[in-house]
Amino acid sequence: MPEMQKQSSNGDGSPQKPIAQPANLPRTSALIPTPRQRKHWAKQYRTEIAASSSSLLSTFAAYPLDSVKTRMQAYRFKHFADCVRHSYKTEGFKGFWRGCVAPMASVTLVRTISFSIYQKAKYSYSAAIGRITGEEPLVTVNRPGSIPTPGTVLCFGAAGATAGAFAAFIACPFELTKQAAQISVLMASSNKSSVDDPVRSSYQQKGTFGTARNVILQRGIMGLYSGFGFHLLRDTVGTAIYFTTYESVKQLLVRFQGSSSPTSPLSVATAGGLCGLVSWACIYPIDSAKTHYQRNCLTTAKGQPVKIPRIQFNKAVMYRGLGVSMARSCLINTIFFSSFEFLKKQINSLPDPVD
Repeated sequence: MPEMQKQSSNGDGSPQKPIAQPANLPRTSALIPTPRQRKHWAKQYRTEIAASSSSLLSTFAAYPLDSVKTRMQAYRFKHFADCVRHSYKTEGFKGFWRGCVAPMASVTLVRTISFSIYQKAKYSYSAAIGRITGEEPLVTVNRPGSIPTPGTVLCFGAAGATAGAFAAFIACPFELTKQAAQISVLMASSNKSSVDDPVRSSYQQKGTFGTARNVILQRGIMGLYSGFGFHLLRDTVGTAIYFTTYESVKQLLVRFQGSSSPTSPLSVATAGGLCGLVSWACIYPIDSAKTHYQRNCLTTAKGQPVKIPRIQFNKAVMYRGLGVSMARSCLINTIFFSSFEFLKKQINSLPDPVD
């Protein structure tokens, strides 16, 4: 039987201290990635890294406009300034960022997933169209001097619709919670009855997570998916228009600029701003119907019938808050795409470490 190895000691019975390693020797650990691994992962997940970082920045910068847009959709105000004045008077400056935790988390998560799905779907649809027509749309887009074709529009639109549909399943609970927090004070103050409405007043001053708990308490766990049908329709159609506009406008601007890079800063910023404007102009009545329905759900006790609004593209009431929404969308997407493409370029330019 082999003799057991004895622990070395300093002679007084205490364990001997381990010998210090020279500072110039590399440290390795199964939990700590090496510089080479970090750069490899950064390049492999560059879309996710760029999308999440850019989403945090753009969402925080434009959140007050989103808050005003939701209030104008759900309740009647004379104009933008009237809504801003009323909100500041009743809720103070911090009221414009009320409920921002949910969208900061959800938009980052949803955009990261959406862009990841879009990138994969774009290449899949491009290959499928290429097998039918003989030329892949992505090859056409990357050719200098090219212009949008039916193939490229179909490819980007289908990929965008796919990404939007998948993202809606994740985004709906977050967006409902955000809306409840944004209009919580208005819901309580708009009660026309002389008797206090416990459902309306229960949402006041709850914060993001408190609001989510209250929705579940009032309407059950599936209450977080109130208005999902409207949400799914809006995101499927809107994301298809969004990506088609972005890719096509960017392609045209690169051609007119005579740039050799498909992601020149000016074309990216301009296309980013326009894609938000065009998509919101097309789907805004759907978003308004969603907002109205979700407000009705939040102000109605569980088990009671909820009025379902109709999507009406020819009614002015469905376009309340469109101006501020388009301004917000233009700002948020200009910031987002400029940051997104810049970060992707920076990650791609990282030098490979020497072995």
